[in-house]
Amino acid sequence: MTTGYSYLKSFRFFLLPFSWIWAAVLVIRNFLYDKQIFKSSEYGLPLIVVGNLSIGGTGKSPMVEYLTELLKNSFRVAIISRGYKRKTRGYVLAGKDTSSLDIGDEPMQFYKKFPDVPVAVGEDRNIAIAQLMYDRPETQVILLDDAFQHRAVKAGMNILLTDYDNLFTKDFYLPAGDLRDLKSSYKRAHLIVITKCPSHINEDEKRKIIREIRPQPHQQLFFTALEYGNPYLLFGKTSGYPSPDGEVLLITGIANPQPLKKYLEQHFSAYQLMEFPDHHIFSIDDWLAIKKKFDSISNPEKYILTTEKDAVRLEKFSKDEAAPPVFVLPVKHRFLFNEDKLFEDKIRYYILQNISENGQKTFSKT
Repeated sequence: MTTGYSYLKSFRFFLLPFSWIWAAVLVIRNFLYDKQIFKSSEYGLPLIVVGNLSIGGTGKSPMVEYLTELLKNSFRVAIISRGYKRKTRGYVLAGKDTSSLDIGDEPMQFYKKFPDVPVAVGEDRNIAIAQLMYDRPETQVILLDDAFQHRAVKAGMNILLTDYDNLFTKDFYLPAGDLRDLKSSYKRAHLIVITKCPSHINEDEKRKIIREIRPQPHQQLFFTALEYGNPYLLFGKTSGYPSPDGEVLLITGIANPQPLKKYLEQHFSAYQLMEFPDHHIFSIDDWLAIKKKFDSISNPEKYILTTEKDAVRLEKFSKDEAAPPVFVLPVKHRFLFNEDKLFEDKIRYYILQNISENGQKTFSKT
């Protein structure tokens, strides 16, 4: 099946002149930051950035969740994101009456999963950090989601993600490619994670990728595969849970649904797809089209399956008394080569090295 994404990429060759212009802009911008003509702000507490060099899905949200789960019982951790496609502007701190329209789908996903962890959004990361520290002065560690390219903030730990099937070294600049930052920017990362790897990747291929990336002496490479959990019911009436003999209607509004498609091909006898743009805000017309498509499936064992990110934008239709069963498929990173403990120890060591003796950093901007 040809997706809109692959169709677009096949014609992007003609956009190469614009890519060279974009690359020139990036060179100038990074030069100004490197020479400290543009200033970067540092803060008196550990900041951990999760980001990438490209547009599209490299697994940033599952990595933020992985880190939150790792740290939340030992440190007072908070999350800051931009809040893409929200209907608000400026700084917003999630609360009990917050919706995905207020803060965006991914931050809402974080807030629903970790209700005791402060989740804030803001286009200007400096303003967001300052306001969050005012609202939650007890915060010890801040996770900055999708902020690798935001050099106005200098983080102490940069985690760079790159997709196994689309390594940044083999990509090109927007709009002909997917890169939104210079390839050389990878040198600012402390940890580099190759995401969405096949679970059977071997040591020879690992070494080949390491040679391709050419990590700096201060950098460590890790490899992860996506691991899908058991689907859980979001809303709707059903007498059972998705079985391999059933037919799935997959609803996605994510940048790269290819790994999810592969999973369905391996675990279900049949599936159909309704693909929407990344961060798509579902309308009532979309919902009616989804229901119509679901009703057209002849298999009596049929289910709607969606991602956790899409679920926060579909949940508003839960009051529909005629709603079909909608299941959510959770996903997380699984570290390969038994290197999960090494990764986690590096994160903890960085935090412990940068936190005050009494476990509380005063907020200071330098």
